[in-house]
Formats: sequence, C-alpha cells, structure tokens
Amino acid sequence: MKIYIVSLFIAISLFGVDKDYMVGKSLFEQTCISCHGADGDGSDTLHLIVMPRSLSKSVLDENQSYNIIKKGSHYWGSSADIMPSFESVLDEFELRSIAFYIHKKFNPHSHERVVKLYAQSDEIPVEKKSKMLKRGKKIYKRNCGWCHGLTGKGDGEATRNPEKSIYPYDLRKTLLTDKQMFLYAKYGGQFWGTHKDDMPSWKRKYDDFTLKSVIKYIDKEFR
Repeated sequence: MKIYIVSLFIAISLFGVDKDYMVGKSLFEQTCISCHGADGDGSDTLHLIVMPRSLSKSVLDENQSYNIIKKGSHYWGSSADIMPSFESVLDEFELRSIAFYIHKKFNPHSHERVVKLYAQSDEIPVEKKSKMLKRGKKIYKRNCGWCHGLTGKGDGEATRNPEKSIYPYDLRKTLLTDKQMFLYAKYGGQFWGTHKDDMPSWKRKYDDFTLKSVIKYIDKEFR
C-alpha cells in the first residue's frame, strides 16, 4: 500500500512538471519564438537595436526569468523596452510555465554555472575588506560611470554618442545578485549571451578583489 501511494505521488508530481513544461512550450512557440528563435539564440530575421540575448547562456535563474517576463526588461533597468511586460496578457500559471520551459529547455544548469564560476574566484582576505568601498568607488567612477552614469542610472556620457548607440542598464533596478553582477563584469556581456560587446570583460584589467569592490560599491550606493 505504501509503495502504491508513493508511486501515485511521484506520478502526480511528474504530471504537474510535464504540464508546466508543455504549457510553457506552447506559449513560447506562440509568443516568444518570433524574437528569441526556436533555439533561444535570437531570430536571424530581426533587425532590432538590441537583439534578444541567447537564452542558453543567460546568467538568470528561473525565478529571475519569470520576473522579467512578467514585468518586462525596462522595469528591471533595461534602457531598451524591446522585451515587454506580459503580466496583462498571461496569468500567473502561464508566466511561471514559460519561465519553467525556458529554464529547462535552454539553460537548466544556469545556477550551477554561476556557483562554479564564483567558487573559482579569489576570496577577499579579511584585512582587505575595509578597503573595498574606496577601491570600488574609484574604479566605478573611472570606468563604469562612462556608460552607467555616476549615479548608476544608465545615463553616462557614452549614451549620448550619436555614432554608437549603447543601452547600459540602470543599476538601481537590476535584479541580478551580487555574485551574478561580479561574474557579468568579469566575463562580459557576450559570455552571458548578449550579441553586442558593449559590456566588456574586465578580467584581464582588474583582479577579483577590484571587481568585487566595484559590485560592493554599486550595491551600497545604488541598490
């Protein structure tokens, strides 16, 4: 009897997961595929100012994807509003199902990837932690402020260059964790699925202490 109950519970659970996946798949094919493409790497037929990033390389976890699908990327700091909000179009179950499908289909190991890469970074010695904010502020103003602005709004001088349109994020609104932001700064946007190299990799210029200091400064001043 116990074996039967356990088996029934597993079957019901798997049915629920399968239902979420199939509903998400159907909605993705109806709604998302025109921009993101069947393989999640972006449609070749689009001529957008900002191309959809590769879903297979994204730094986002499933819940973060859900939040962006629900509210749209502009709500979370994107300067471009090409990724719209779907909360007035889809119900909660549908929003969750699309996020579930995207995560399982294109990027099932995103969390493990973030954890692994962060674990490979240098730990900050206790005696250096008190110096992080000062170091982070100096480097942010020297490098990051040019695009993201001195107050993190995404309105730096580089955004006013008529010869090269860039769309840096408003750092006050980003839903990335500190670890994700550090890895994004270290490896650059293209590593995490963007099609343009506006956000470069800083790992050759700055060590992990410096990059983590910048993230600490951003977290304290803007978020």
